[in-house]
Amino acid sequence: MKATAPPAKRRRGPRLAVLALVFCSLLVPIAFLFNRFPAVYVTDERPQQEIDLPSFDRMGFESGGFVNEVQRDSADAIGVNQEAQDSSDKISGSSKDSHNGIDSDTSSVSTKPKVLPPPKIEQPVIPPPKDEKPKPEVKPVPVPVQQVDSFQSGPGKIRPPRVQNADEVEKAKACQLEFGSYCLWSIEHKEVMRDTLVKRLKDQLFVARSYYPSIAKLKGKEALTRELKQNIQEHERVLSESIVDADLPSFIKKKIERTDQSIARAKSCTVDCNNVDRKLRQILHMTEDEAHFHMKQSAYLYNLGVHTMPKSHHCLNMRLTVEYFKSTPLDPDDSPAHKFNIPDHRHYVILSKNVLAASVVINSTVSSCEDTENVVFHVLTDAQNFYAMKHWFARNSYRESAVDVINYEQIIFKNFPEFGTQLLYLPEEFRVFISSLERPTEKSRMEYLSVFSHSHFFIPEIFKDLKKVIILDDDVIVQRDLSFLWNLDMEDKVNGAVRFCGLKLGQLRNLLSRTMYDPQSCAWMSGVNVIDLDKWREHNVTENYLQLLRKFGNNDDEASLRAAALPISLLSFQHLLYPLDERLTLSGLGYDYGIKEEVAQSSTSLHYNGNMKPWLELGIPDYRKYWKRFLTRDERFMDECNVSP
Repeated sequence: MKATAPPAKRRRGPRLAVLALVFCSLLVPIAFLFNRFPAVYVTDERPQQEIDLPSFDRMGFESGGFVNEVQRDSADAIGVNQEAQDSSDKISGSSKDSHNGIDSDTSSVSTKPKVLPPPKIEQPVIPPPKDEKPKPEVKPVPVPVQQVDSFQSGPGKIRPPRVQNADEVEKAKACQLEFGSYCLWSIEHKEVMRDTLVKRLKDQLFVARSYYPSIAKLKGKEALTRELKQNIQEHERVLSESIVDADLPSFIKKKIERTDQSIARAKSCTVDCNNVDRKLRQILHMTEDEAHFHMKQSAYLYNLGVHTMPKSHHCLNMRLTVEYFKSTPLDPDDSPAHKFNIPDHRHYVILSKNVLAASVVINSTVSSCEDTENVVFHVLTDAQNFYAMKHWFARNSYRESAVDVINYEQIIFKNFPEFGTQLLYLPEEFRVFISSLERPTEKSRMEYLSVFSHSHFFIPEIFKDLKKVIILDDDVIVQRDLSFLWNLDMEDKVNGAVRFCGLKLGQLRNLLSRTMYDPQSCAWMSGVNVIDLDKWREHNVTENYLQLLRKFGNNDDEASLRAAALPISLLSFQHLLYPLDERLTLSGLGYDYGIKEEVAQSSTSLHYNGNMKPWLELGIPDYRKYWKRFLTRDERFMDECNVSP
């Protein structure tokens, strides 16, 4: 009898490998499920600069408010709490995948002071370095008095009071801190939810899936388990075929009623609440992540729209540049160059890279002026837009006024090579968040503070023959005659501006370093500024600016350089500011939806500070009509490039 060989031992290695492979195949979909939304975030990975400012409980203001966030707008950042405000000339920087998300209009400088803004800005006299004479009263066109609440920041800004709970306030503040003015835009353009039946089906599906695993483990609940499973399968099939209510079958309401009954029976059963709670929380977190992801996508597209030059505007610049070199030179006898350096004429200075914007400012000013024979406009632009500007203003006339187009970058490089900042910078804008201490449940307020850029401080060096100029931002339109500004006796002051007393230098002490300053001095707004060039040179404002620039600015980092515009502008004109009547300029038309039409129509000038400029499709429609009224009509290149602001 032959002995049989013992059976060979089965190898466990392949079996364990198969089990490990199956286990990994189960983990991969789960990891993808939890990671799929943040994985496609688009962001700019440039570092963010933050400056914490001191907190102040009370500053003696009537409204009991405080500034809790100040942020700088930058033209080349989208995703690092940095918001662009370069008159939508261009956007730079690449988009990266990151969990940081997209900050559509936040800032490279984020500061957190507390300030109490008044409901109405009075005109206290700033302490001068020497005895003051009574200042002459500025009398622009009177503005009707409005009844406003404590969240009104100026004449005409009407915000109906709306009480919110603490969660809504924090959510709104967090949205504005992360996405800036996109939150205001999204509220105004919020669409009413449609397809309520589809949403109801999805909600039922989430709840049924949460209860099904626990019900399936209970004994004696086999019928309810089968009913839940059937309802889940039917809902999945319907939702796979229908995305709107119109696509749903006619019997869907009966299915919804049956599912409601099944869910009610499941809730009446004694189940492990921890499992149901865990499943519902998981679904909630996934839904919140998905909603936040879509919000970031929408904010990115909004930011791209407000900070990118429209294709039609780029076409207009290119056509004008080409036509400039094709056209014959202007006859010297017809040139108005002899008016450019006459000190007794009324000289307006505009810094702009946008042909249409500069044209509208000039056209509105001339249309509102009684006598334009001695009016001269000096348009400072960069090398890229110089020839387009030159040809545009050679083709178009503005009554008897003269227009002088200057290549700012060329003249600075040629005549002032020692100056480190040779690029043209437009007025810088900073977002200021203001909340109420007395009514903390009300919505916080966001304001845009415009100040001079680095390029403004070289204006006296460029116009050495002039004594006084009025500087106009290119997002301003003039509706009344500004002739009275030329007769102002500014005494020993240099800069006539509208003050913004919702922010004082005392709240910016960390930002202003150890520099000497008056903590009670108010901030001020650019837009319409009267500059006494003789007093500027007498007080050596440009030299003081260069000293402050070496202290605050970093020429190697453009973001830091532009962030320094706020402290430098505020400190350079300390005790040198002549307060103009706040009714001279109505600001906020680039972000505030609460300005009344009759107030805007009666204002002396309108300032479209904010992201929603009037030449963009995203501009606030109710305010764009004031800007479009001064557009040059019947221009061939505008028609060919389909320019339709």
